Amino acid sequence: GSVAIRGSSCSVSAPTANAIGSGLAATAGGNAVCRLPSRHSGRVTERYDVIIIGTGAGGGTLAHTLAPSGKKILLLERGDFLPREMGNWDPKSVFEDGKYISPDTWYDAATGRPFQPQVHYYVGGATKMYGAALYRLRPADFGEIQHADGVSPAWPLGYNDFEPWYTKAEWLYQVHGEHGQDRTEGNWSKQYPWPPVSHEPRIKQLADDLAAAGYHPFHAPCGILLDEARRPASACIRCAWCDGYPCLVHAKSDAEVIAVRPALDQPNVTLLTGAEVVSLETDQAGQTVTGVVVDRGGAREVYSADIVALSAGAANSAKILLRSATDRHPGGLANGSGQLGRNYMFHNSKAMVALGQERNDTVYQKTLSLNDFYLADAGRPWPLGNIQMLGKSNAAAMKGEEPKLTKLAPHWSLEEVAAHAVDLWLTTEDLPKPGNRVTVDQAGDIHLAYTPSNSAEAAGLYEEVKTMLNHVGLAAHHVLDKNYYMKMDVAIAGVAHQAGTCRFGPDPATSVLDLDCKAHELDNLYVVDTSFFPSIGAVNPALTAMANAIRVGEHLLARLR
Repeated sequence: GSVAIRGSSCSVSAPTANAIGSGLAATAGGNAVCRLPSRHSGRVTERYDVIIIGTGAGGGTLAHTLAPSGKKILLLERGDFLPREMGNWDPKSVFEDGKYISPDTWYDAATGRPFQPQVHYYVGGATKMYGAALYRLRPADFGEIQHADGVSPAWPLGYNDFEPWYTKAEWLYQVHGEHGQDRTEGNWSKQYPWPPVSHEPRIKQLADDLAAAGYHPFHAPCGILLDEARRPASACIRCAWCDGYPCLVHAKSDAEVIAVRPALDQPNVTLLTGAEVVSLETDQAGQTVTGVVVDRGGAREVYSADIVALSAGAANSAKILLRSATDRHPGGLANGSGQLGRNYMFHNSKAMVALGQERNDTVYQKTLSLNDFYLADAGRPWPLGNIQMLGKSNAAAMKGEEPKLTKLAPHWSLEEVAAHAVDLWLTTEDLPKPGNRVTVDQAGDIHLAYTPSNSAEAAGLYEEVKTMLNHVGLAAHHVLDKNYYMKMDVAIAGVAHQAGTCRFGPDPATSVLDLDCKAHELDNLYVVDTSFFPSIGAVNPALTAMANAIRVGEHLLARLR
């Protein structure tokens, strides 16, 4: 159907929820009929029931949950729709040129040096570029966990409290997988809506070899619109461009395709793009948000609603609240606890490439995962983390690592290295430390203070993976004298898994949000993104953000009645 995006630049035809839900090929986005947006000056007279700031895993899912209510909803997105073009699948454009990384400058608080964070300000937020790995946190992640560098705190709600929302999120985002394969997962009330994505031959061999060696591989949960039983009707073509690239055919379960576009089919939902929220205004008592201050094309506009939901991402949500300081809230809005901006986390992650003599001609590689080292056990005092496949290497994307790869495999070209590579992603939990925090300067720019934690665990996971791969003979007949592996640590600019900064909890003295993700000190402000995490676990945070957005959305539906 035709989607009217009032106040933004265009009307776009969107995929229907029915087409996605039935596994039929969803409309991949149609022609845009553009019109000039209306400009407002100062305070906008039209009032909304709900304003949602941000359209990613949190904000987009929240909008989808609220849309059928008939309440007037305004979505504010600082970016625009990500352009659909051949560059979406061009490694040079995506990795070398960083074409889809949004222009923004943050500062390393330790050195004062500026850096460009790997953020993506588009409708759909960070999910436009994510790998669609949609894992539940494990039950143990909701409890207190002792780590090498300290304690990961317990959540105020447990796994069973989140389980119904996980199930709803898996069905909304069309996740492929099979509950019951992984020993670390919790109970589940409903199987995934789609069967696991099948392994291609090289990965099937790896999975079989791992199982035969005593490990416990399982099918990774993937959010892609793939129907392997009816490929002609499948939106997904099972390409190699899912991890770190936008999906040109709109077949990745990102927040734009799954949540925002269907929500915009409702006449009560309006999306305003190019609208960067600068700050929030409050009443004289400092208890109610009365205005959302927006910079749109250099013009200041103020929007108002009965409820305001902030879903700008852990760093930017904290930034907006810190910039909203008043006499009543001198340390930033909702910062009576002093915890606003603190406890920033983004995982201790490594990308790893194993080179073996045997070719790996896999196209879609993200089908295998392993949690054998996720929890502590009798022989290991600390949990180490999760292992999963990355998108398949290609020579163009490896160009920046050429000197290192040439040293490791001097007789191979980059093309040969990529053809023989098996690519893995290693994730270790980092801890919510108060000193790891977001602050803003007088110009409103983000300063990020971050010291890694659990480096010994991350190093231990890397060693376990090397041992595991040697056990299964991945590189036993390497053309070199020994097996070689390359690893790349994710630097401070790698903010895809950012979380923390507005933790939730029952005590206003130690948390920013209550258990419904409402700010303790304000009666109409909610934060609905990964900011609310008290800890991050060692799996991708997207599904938990989506599940929580549905949970908070259903709370708001009851409140709005």
